[in-house]
Amino acid sequence: MSYYVTTPIYYVNAAPHLGHAYTTIAADVMARHMRQRGEEVFFLTGTDEHGEPVAQAAERAGVTPRELADSNAQRFKDLMPVLEVSNDFFIRTSDVQHVQRVQDVLQRVHDNGFVYKGLYEGWYCPRCADFKTGAEIGPDNTCPIHGIPLEWEHEENWFFRLSDFQQPLEDLFERRPDFVAPRARYNEAKAFIDQGLQDVSLTRAKLRWGVPVPWDDGQVFYVWFDALLNYYTALSYADSACDLTDTFWPATYHLIGKDILKFHSIYWPALLMAAQIEPPQHLYVHGFLLQEGQKMSKSLGNVIDPHQVVETYGADALRHYLLRDVSFGQDGSVSTTAFESRYEAELANEYGNLASRTIAMIHRYRDGVVPRTDLDERLHSDLDIAQAVSERVDNADLTGALDVIWHAVRRLNRYVEEQAPWQVARDEARSDELDRTLRSVIEGLRVVTVLLHAYLPAATERVLTALDQPSTDYAHAAYGAGDGGSRLGQLEPLFPKR
Repeated sequence: MSYYVTTPIYYVNAAPHLGHAYTTIAADVMARHMRQRGEEVFFLTGTDEHGEPVAQAAERAGVTPRELADSNAQRFKDLMPVLEVSNDFFIRTSDVQHVQRVQDVLQRVHDNGFVYKGLYEGWYCPRCADFKTGAEIGPDNTCPIHGIPLEWEHEENWFFRLSDFQQPLEDLFERRPDFVAPRARYNEAKAFIDQGLQDVSLTRAKLRWGVPVPWDDGQVFYVWFDALLNYYTALSYADSACDLTDTFWPATYHLIGKDILKFHSIYWPALLMAAQIEPPQHLYVHGFLLQEGQKMSKSLGNVIDPHQVVETYGADALRHYLLRDVSFGQDGSVSTTAFESRYEAELANEYGNLASRTIAMIHRYRDGVVPRTDLDERLHSDLDIAQAVSERVDNADLTGALDVIWHAVRRLNRYVEEQAPWQVARDEARSDELDRTLRSVIEGLRVVTVLLHAYLPAATERVLTALDQPSTDYAHAAYGAGDGGSRLGQLEPLFPKR
């Protein structure tokens, strides 16, 4: 079975911030988890390099759009290993192969009769790169997202017959109630359709930084149509040896922020239908990371640099915090205080301490060798959670899956306190009881570590190596799947106190 997950591609008009890290980490957790389950996975991320926002940012910086794109795309690409992200390909919309494939697909849309020339007049936000409908305009003709005045645009463009897809989109949403999630976002997208779809501008005449229109050399494609097609075009050239489209399309999950819902849930499936391409299986729409009640964004200037967080605390700590403290799919406030609290209370004191003291007790009481003995079956129901975790990840409930795992981490800590092996060790007659306790807690530690691997890849690899049971295969995420008799290594503190 194949599994294809994507992030939105990120604008190169400025450097990456925590919001970009958030979506990318979420997609990485899904990709890593599915690889553990033995699925054939493709994970795509990349940069959106055309359009007015990039051209304007380049002009302000005194460089060409290409120079700005090259510089900032590299910064996004360099961020991936910093975040321990395991993407299979990084697409740039300035890639020659992408440009050619966009032209091929949109020529097909044209030839299928869904394109015509017309005059566009209306309000436009250059930061959103979006033509606004009446319902999307803020007070005094401002953008409700960026708070800036909208610009009145008047130009002759080529239009996409979006209105032709009113009924096909209604049918899609009726047939697939899980096409957009969470449900509130499905309802939002459906309400937009129910208002009645209007044709939209497919091209721009006043802009040169974009993909040229093959049937009209005086125009470039509107950046959103160029950008949306990245999910499809990447598969055709990501592997130099073969075209991966038949293997991975349609995409399993597009992860997106709620501010780009209209483009992905309305324009995108309609465009694919117009080109006779199957729409993706699922769109999962997450909320905003907020600081002092406002969305974190480059244009608002309230960003947090993920490099700084990783440099101080490590990537695992950032990955854990973003998916633990902010319920994935909802808006959530972020702060250094909340981050530090999660780091100390959960990573250092709960998981980190569980691993360190359990391994230390094996060394202290059993010369570093895990006893070969029966497990304490009282822990079985608390650790029989692999299916519950899988079901949540399958539905992009990444915070819910992490909650399930963390309940097990806390149960193991309580078990250690209840069994008090340091007291049992004083009585030689209770040696068998000590063996069972030590074997059981080591086995429990191994299970939660395998399940946590998608979230905390670096820390979990260290723990599994110290346990001398390095497999992260999901089939091994079962209480009793591990072996007794292994000789443990040493484990330095996973999350040192700061």
